[in-house]
Order: sequence, then structure tokens, then C-alpha cells
Amino acid sequence: MSTWLKRWEPEDQQFWKSEGSGRAWGTLAVTTFSLFFSFATWFVMSVVAVRLPNIGFKFDTMQLFWLAAMPGLAGGFFRTIHAFLIPIFGTRATITGANFVKLLPMVWLGIAVMNPQTPYLHFLIIAFLCGFGAGDFSSFMPSTSIFFPKRLQGTAMGLQAGLGNLGVSVTQFVAPWIIGFSIIGAIGAPQLFTSATPVFDVKVTKDAGVVKDVVVKGDLASHIKIVKNEAGAVQDIIITEHERTRGMQAKIEMENGVVTDITVKKIVKKNLWLHNSSFWFIPFLIIAGIISWLYLRSVPMKKVSVGGMIKNMTDNKHAYFCTWIYIMTFGSFAGFAATFPLMIKILYGNIPGMDAALAPDPLKYAFLGPLIGSVIRFAGGPLSDKWGGSLFTMISGAGIVAGCVALVYGGYLAPTSLDQFPMFLYLMLFLFLMAGIGNFSTFRQFPIAFAFNPRMGAQILGWTGAWAAYGPFIFASLIGSSITKYQSAAPFFTGVAIFAFIGTALNYWYYYRDGAERGDWGSKDTWWIRLSESEKQSYIAANP
Repeated sequence: MSTWLKRWEPEDQQFWKSEGSGRAWGTLAVTTFSLFFSFATWFVMSVVAVRLPNIGFKFDTMQLFWLAAMPGLAGGFFRTIHAFLIPIFGTRATITGANFVKLLPMVWLGIAVMNPQTPYLHFLIIAFLCGFGAGDFSSFMPSTSIFFPKRLQGTAMGLQAGLGNLGVSVTQFVAPWIIGFSIIGAIGAPQLFTSATPVFDVKVTKDAGVVKDVVVKGDLASHIKIVKNEAGAVQDIIITEHERTRGMQAKIEMENGVVTDITVKKIVKKNLWLHNSSFWFIPFLIIAGIISWLYLRSVPMKKVSVGGMIKNMTDNKHAYFCTWIYIMTFGSFAGFAATFPLMIKILYGNIPGMDAALAPDPLKYAFLGPLIGSVIRFAGGPLSDKWGGSLFTMISGAGIVAGCVALVYGGYLAPTSLDQFPMFLYLMLFLFLMAGIGNFSTFRQFPIAFAFNPRMGAQILGWTGAWAAYGPFIFASLIGSSITKYQSAAPFFTGVAIFAFIGTALNYWYYYRDGAERGDWGSKDTWWIRLSESEKQSYIAANP
């Protein structure tokens, strides 16, 4: 069975009808199935890191932050490598290898969480290797682009990228559920999950570091007794056994016979199968790898050295402009997906004077943003094919600017009340929607900008994707710094608005306005279609 196809001419109508269409759509189905699990495994550490302290791992906050950020840092690195693989190794070998290599971090992670003595360095390496999933995008998408004619590239890549992006949402939605039971029988004993939640119906009043009074609200008052001495000073707290007090424990701190602090917490202990969060991917990765090897074929391409491919991406201004625009769209999508739960927790989980029991649960909302961004990405591909990618990139950029400005000037990034949370949520979901629109439009638009050379048109997708993959790491580190230094994320979002404004202006001038240098105005009108045959041959000759 030959790896390389002998002929591939998708722009030839006769070839497309007789052979090309079936092969192209079949390839899209197989690679999209694989890409879904690429995104899913990329973000699995963001879920695992949250649970590690509850099953016995003694990692501090900064160490947990690095575990969540490391896949984002690795993602950009691996995407840079993947951007050069398709012209060298072809679709079949690249996609098959990409599926099997992700088994390493998934197996290792499942084993590591079973033992609380696993060194932190192991988790750091595993987190880095989770970046394998991010890297795939920069070879899968270029591969798809060369299988389809230009008129269908927006639809095909919108479907693949959008359904692939859904892997992020599925991981954040499925993982909290699947770790609640055993799925592999005797393999993998459960870990003991322990949580301690403050009981807010017990109010402690302190003065000058000394507990002055303890008030118990509601029906708990009949089951919790406050012991005081003859002078009325609090000495002890006694919790009687009852359905309402099950698992409650009181901790009393004393100094020189004086009570200095009292905390009452509800302790919950239960079994947890955290290894399920990575083990459930294993059979799907094996199936994807086998199907990829059996079905996929590779399109022969002119062999170009890695140095030559790097030169193609660094010696022309459009590679830089496309990179800036894609960081604006996909960089925002991935960055917000990685930091959205953390922003909910930090900004709306600790408002001064707020009852912490009313704080929104980040995991309840985390998957919504990636879900919206992913759905619009695969649904919008046909729209960009019909009306042009540059139009929707304009909408995306303007929307990101507007959303950021609304968050900053509305005061939603330094809230003073939980009443502001609903609007914060809606504006963040709006930003995910705008980023998703830009994600489908750019993948129609970029190959059109390099229409004179299919290899370069495919390579620009991988190249821009590589730089945008640093989004989660950049967003997480800068939002954290902004909140730490200014107690607000407003400075960061101001920077995003300025970045998006510049990206939108670049898109308008070079790709959207009538007569733009590399304009894309729809299926029947692009800068390439407007050229004469002699002008096209000049471009092709100058870019072999």
C-alpha cells in the first residue's frame, strides 16, 4: 500500500468529481477525529492540577500554576516543529505518529497521580509533553488545506478546527464527571479526596487578635454549643453529632490561655479516580492511530529544506501580518480558555465583604466559552467561503476591541459586588464568540493570500498557529501579573484591545478594502482571481 498519491489535482473539476472529493472528505473525517483528541489532551492538565492538593500532593500555588501553564508554553514549541512536517513526511506518517506519541503523557500522567510521592519534576515534564496535542494543529490544518480546492477550504478547515477545538470544552466538561467512578476495574485504586469547606453559618468576631464572640445562625445553633468562662470569654466550641453537623470539625487556636482564632469546617472525604482523566483517552488515541495509518495517504509536494521554509515565512510582510491577526483570534481563544476559570475564581471569589459561600463555581462555567468559540468556528466556514474571510475577520477584530473596552470601563475586572458577575460572564462569552469568528475566517483568508503556492498556503496555517499557541501561557502569566500588581485585570485587557485594534487595521488595509493587496472578498472575487494569467505565472515563478 503506497503512502504517496500519484496524482492530486483538486482544482481539476473532473478529477475532483471522480476521485478527489471522496478522498478529501474521508481524510478530513479521520484527521478531525484525531485533532479532537489533540485539543482534549492539551488541556487535561488544567483539570488535574486543580485536584492534586486534595489527594495528598504538597505542591504550592505557584507550582500548580506552572503545571497549568506549561502545556501552553510547549504548545508553541511543538507547533513550530509541526509546521514543517507535512512537506517532509506527508499526511499519513505525520498524523499517525502524532496520535501514538500522545499515549506517553496520558499513560504517564495516569500512573503519576496514583502515588502522592511522585516528584514534582515528573509532573512538570508530563505537563510539557501534553503540549504534543497543541503541536498537531500546525500539521493537521496544512494537510487538510492541500486536499481541498480553494473554494471549499474555508468550509473544510472551519469544520476541522471547530470540531477539534471542541476537545477543550469536552475535557473541561467530562473530566470532573469521569473521575468520580472506576472505569478500568481492578487497575488503578482510587485516591482519597479530602476537602475542607468553611461553615459560614458560624460567625466569629475578633478584636485585637482575640475571639470576642461566636454566633451560630439557623438550625445549626441547636447542635453547636459555645462554651464561655465566668467573664464571658469564649473558651471552647462543642459540635454534637447530627445529620446537619456530619463531617464538621472545629479548630481552636489559643495563646496564653486566650482563644485567638476559631474555624469550623465541613470535612468531606471520598474516593476519586483522578487517573481516569487521562486514561480514558488511551483507547481513542490507539484507534485514531490505527485508522490514520490504514486510511490516510500523502500528497506529494516539492521538497524544500527547513531553512528554505523558514525563509518563506520570514522574508515577506504577509507572514508577519497573518501571524499578528491569528494571535488576535486563536491566541485570544486559547488564552481565554486557559484563564477563564481562574479569572472567575480570583475576581469574583474573594470580593471584600462578600459571603464566600455565594461565590460562583468556576467549573460550572469554564466549558461554556470554548464551546461557543468552537461551534461558531465549524458553523461559520461556509460563510467565509461565500462572502470572504476578510469580512468576518473585521467583525471579529472589532468585536474583541468592543468586548475588552466594555469589560474595562464597566468595572467588571475589579468588581465590588457579585451583581456584576452576570455581565462579566456575558462579555467573556461574547469575546469567545468573536475569537471563534476570527478563527474560521482566517483559515479561509490566509491560503488565499498565498494562492500562488499551495505549499506556502498550507505552511502559513501551521506557522501562524504555532505563534498563536503561546496564548495560554502569555495570557495566564500577564493576567496573573496584572491582578497581582494592580488588583485588576484591566491593564491586560486594555493591552488586548490595542493589539486587536492594530490587527483589525492590518486586515482592513491589506485584505478587506476594495483593491487590497491580497484581498479575499468571497468565492468569486479574490486578489488572485483578479490577476491576469501572465501576472499569475510571474508570482508562481518567483515563489517556487
